[in-house]
Amino acid sequence: MKNRSEIEEKYTWDLTPLCKNDEEFYKKLQKINDYLPKLKAFEGKLNNKETIYEFLKLDEEFSKFVEPIALYAHLRSDEVLSDDSRQEMGEKLSHILNIFSIETSFASSELSKLSNAMLDDIIKDKKFENYNRMFEEIKRDKKHMLSKSEEKLLSGMNFLSGFSSNMELLADVDIKFGNIKDSKGKMHELNQSTYTNLVRSDDRKLRRLAMTKLNGTFGDYINMLANNYINDVKSNCYFAKVRKYKSALDSALLSEEIDKKVYDMLIKEVGKNLPVLFDYFKTKQKLLGVKTMYVYDHMANVGHTTTHKYTYDEAIEIIKKAVSPLGEEYVALIDRAKNERWIDVYPSKDKASGAYQTGVNGVHPYVLTNFEGDLDSIFTLAHELGHAMHSYYSDKTQVYQKSNYPIFLAEIASTTNEMLLINYLLSVAKSKEEKIALYNKLFDEVKGSIFRQTMFAEFEEKVHSLCEEGEPLTKDRLCETYYFLAMKYFGPVKLIKEIRYEWARIPHFFRAFYVYKYATGMISAITFTNRILSNDKDARSDYIKFLSAGCSEKPLKILQNSGCDLLDAKTFSSCFDYLKKMMAEWKALID
Repeated sequence: MKNRSEIEEKYTWDLTPLCKNDEEFYKKLQKINDYLPKLKAFEGKLNNKETIYEFLKLDEEFSKFVEPIALYAHLRSDEVLSDDSRQEMGEKLSHILNIFSIETSFASSELSKLSNAMLDDIIKDKKFENYNRMFEEIKRDKKHMLSKSEEKLLSGMNFLSGFSSNMELLADVDIKFGNIKDSKGKMHELNQSTYTNLVRSDDRKLRRLAMTKLNGTFGDYINMLANNYINDVKSNCYFAKVRKYKSALDSALLSEEIDKKVYDMLIKEVGKNLPVLFDYFKTKQKLLGVKTMYVYDHMANVGHTTTHKYTYDEAIEIIKKAVSPLGEEYVALIDRAKNERWIDVYPSKDKASGAYQTGVNGVHPYVLTNFEGDLDSIFTLAHELGHAMHSYYSDKTQVYQKSNYPIFLAEIASTTNEMLLINYLLSVAKSKEEKIALYNKLFDEVKGSIFRQTMFAEFEEKVHSLCEEGEPLTKDRLCETYYFLAMKYFGPVKLIKEIRYEWARIPHFFRAFYVYKYATGMISAITFTNRILSNDKDARSDYIKFLSAGCSEKPLKILQNSGCDLLDAKTFSSCFDYLKKMMAEWKALID
C-alpha cells in the first residue's frame, strides 16, 4: 500500500479552506482561550433580550472560529492515523473544548429558566429570527432541564461513553477469531473486517463457518458483553428518568422532534410487509440452488456484476449520469467536488478506513473514501456525495443557525443517490446475469437498511422497556429476545443457534434508538427516487427543497413539505409497492 506522500495531490482533499497548515492551526488554537472569559462574563445575566442576543452572537462567532480548525485536526488525523503529531492536534483541541463545555453549561440552564411568555416574545421578535428554532426547542425541552449545578455536573459525564469503547476495544482488538478453512482446504483469517466478504463467498462451507465462528466467539464473551450493554441501557433509562421523560425512547425521539407514531408505524408497516423480505429469501434460495435456506446464505452473492475495474474519473462520470434526473446544477456540483478536491480518494498506509462526509458552515463539504475501483466503491462514492450535496444545499440556502440538518434526515440524500445509481446501472446493464446481480444488490440493501434495522429497533425498544418496567436484564434475556426477533424477521430461513449472540457485535446499539433512522431514511429515499424516475413534475424541485431545508423546520415537516409523509401509512405502502414491482422484475429474469 502506498504511503500518503505517494498519492497524487489531485486525489487528496484540499484542507486549506479550513486552515492553511499545522502552524496556522496552533496559532488559532491559542486564540480559542480568549473566548472563555468573554463567554463566562454572561453567567447569571441571560435574563433579558439584549444580553441574550449579545451572548448568542458571541457564541456564534466562537463556533465559526472553532469549527473549521476542529475539522482540520480531524481530517489531518485521518490521513495518517499512526502519526502521533496529528493525533495530538485533536487531543489538545478536545481538552480545551471540554473545559468550554463545562464552563459554559450555565447557558442552557439559564435560558431554560426563561418564562414561556418571554420565550414566545423572543420567538416572535424579528431580531431573533435566525434563532427562533433554537428557542422553540428550549421552550419544548425546558421541563427536562435540571438546575445549573446539576447541568454542569452532567456536562462532564462524557466518560459514560466508555460502554461503547469497551465493546469496540473487545470486539476489534482483544477478541481473536482465528482462521477458518473453506471447502478446498484453504485457510482464511476471520475478523470483523474480513467477515462480510467471507459470508458473501460462493463457498457455502466458508459462509457457514464464518457466521458460526464469529457469532460463537462473541458467545464466548457474552457475560462481559451483556453486562457492558446492560449498564449502557440502565444509563439511558436513568438519564431519561432524571430529565422527566416517559422513557428512554421518548427521550431520544423528542430530542429530535420525532413523533413516536413514526417509530410505531415503522415497526407495524415493516411487519406487515415481511412477505417482501421472505420473497427475497426464496428468490435468493432459488438462485443459490440450495434445498434449505440457512441464515448464513442470506448475504451470499448471486449473479455476476462486471469485473471491470473503474478509474476514479470513470466512477465520477457514472455517478453524474445516474443523478442527471436531478438537474444540471446537481451534476455540476459533482464536478466541483472532484475538481476542487473535496474528496480524499484512495487508500494509503494508516489512512482511516471506510468512508464518510463532513463539513462546516461556510466551507464546502469534505468526503473521505477508500476507492478500490470496483462497483462497491462507486456506490460508496455516490453515497457520500449524496451527503455532501445535502450539506452543500443546506449551507447555501439556510442561515448558519439553521443549516445543520438533523441526523434523522441524514441518510436520505445518500441513499437516494444510491437508488438512482442502481436504477441507472439496471438501465444500461448488458447481460441478464449483471441485472440479476444488481437486483440482488438492491434487495440486499433493502434487507439491511429497512428490515434488519427495524428488527434492531424492535430489540432496542424491548430491552429498554424491560429495564424501565423493573424486569431483570440478563445475558439469557438479551439472547432470547434477539433470537425470537430473528425467527420473526428471517421467516422461512433456518437459523443457527449462534445467531442469538449476534446482538453483541452491533456497535450502533450503544447509540440508543439510532438504527431506526436507517430504515426511515431508505423508505424516504425510495419515495423520492420513485417520484423522480416516474417523471412527477414536482419531484425534482421537491427533492432540492428537501436538500436545502437544513433544520429550518421540524424534520417530519421538512419531509412533508417535500412530498414524503412518514406519518402517513400510504408512504410506507407506496415504498413497498415499488419494491414488489422491482421484485417481480427480478423474478422474471430467473423464472
